[in-house]
Amino acid sequence: MITGIGLIIVFFIAIAILLVTIIKFKVNAFIALLVTTVGTGLMVRMPVADISKVIGDGFGNTLGSIGVIIGLGVMLGRFLYESGGIEVIADTFLKKFNGQKSRIAVSMAGFITGIPVFGDVVHIMYAPMVRVISKKTKVSIVSLCCATVCATVATGAMVVPTPNPMAVAENLHLDYGVFFLYAALAGLFGTLVGGLGYGKFLDWQDQKNHHEYAFEDIEDFEKESDSVVGIDKKPGFGVAVSILMVPIVLILFGSFGPMVLQEGSLLVTLLEFIGNKNIAMLIGVIYAALISLPYLKKTVGEVMNDAAGQVGLVLLITGSGGAFGKMLQSTGIADFIASSLLQFHIPVLVLCFIISQILRCAQGSTGVALITTSSMFAPLIAASGVSPVLCGIAICAGGIGLSLPNDSGFWAINRFYKISVEDTIRAWTIGGFITGVAALIFVCILSMFQAHLPGLL
Repeated sequence: MITGIGLIIVFFIAIAILLVTIIKFKVNAFIALLVTTVGTGLMVRMPVADISKVIGDGFGNTLGSIGVIIGLGVMLGRFLYESGGIEVIADTFLKKFNGQKSRIAVSMAGFITGIPVFGDVVHIMYAPMVRVISKKTKVSIVSLCCATVCATVATGAMVVPTPNPMAVAENLHLDYGVFFLYAALAGLFGTLVGGLGYGKFLDWQDQKNHHEYAFEDIEDFEKESDSVVGIDKKPGFGVAVSILMVPIVLILFGSFGPMVLQEGSLLVTLLEFIGNKNIAMLIGVIYAALISLPYLKKTVGEVMNDAAGQVGLVLLITGSGGAFGKMLQSTGIADFIASSLLQFHIPVLVLCFIISQILRCAQGSTGVALITTSSMFAPLIAASGVSPVLCGIAICAGGIGLSLPNDSGFWAINRFYKISVEDTIRAWTIGGFITGVAALIFVCILSMFQAHLPGLL
């Protein structure tokens, strides 16, 4: 096999293949990752049989560890969506924070619902409502958009049981409960700085420049909203939030319970069982199905089938990302790059963020960036002495910002919120970057106390 500087050249060629296939030829990320994985193996002169084995091992190991929980997580989010829980959460926050405080409302709603629900679904749900709020309150639509999407991506990219951070947790062998707790705190800090702080600046900027927006297209949405008030039966706020919180609470109990209770006791055994990620999510889905039953327009089976349709492509991309990461490890590329970068004395947390951010910016996929970076740096992180939990969060934070037009999410936000490309860059590209950097800063601060904080070492 090739060694030394040749490995770096192969790596850059592999990334170029990945970018060209996704951006230039619009190839699905699943196929693009597999093509890149095979090409990487061939370039380092790995025997064909070994290439096939590496792909099988990487794909199988990744899905074997998180395939079940991804499927259950998507089902959980689907029940929250189909029951009307997302709307209830948003409406509750809007009643609590109205007028000029509406930015807080949409941000908090996006932060909560961004955990179990795919980003584009949240954008589709929230965009018309956010535009109505902007029209009524005179708060800049770009400001409200920033507050919503930055909050949504903060949890979507960082907080389990969302698929992408789950893949990071598995690659780095993290405890789900501990990872959830610190990632949620980092995501909240990023939301406060990027979504609310920078969002407020955007509103000030638009007011100063008398930047006005047209809202003629939302009149039909307002009429439709007024006509259906009180018709559809929806869950209460507590019920809606409980759909999300039941599995999360079980996972937290399973993670932190053994830390404070007597080891080996029956209660600890029970907590470890129900707190297992797969069992907790299964209990959560069963609970979601039962509690949302009175509010569903579809049968429970139909909701689960719809979710299963979403799961397929997510699993394929996640598995192929694991295969690419395994190839980088098996060829020695990951170790050589990591050791080379360490010569520049870049802190491990910052290095994790930078590589993830570069991959995210280059090829437009948060999932590919997170899976590739965590796979590549897993050995380095294990030997670094820095908390793997914090490294995982830094990788996730790097997958947030600098979304460019090569990212489908960029155009989803542009289209659904009906703002210009320039305004999309202001609200989403820059706003997301600030959110990610703020989360990284929060993680760096935590690292100073990692020896004293529970679960980090």
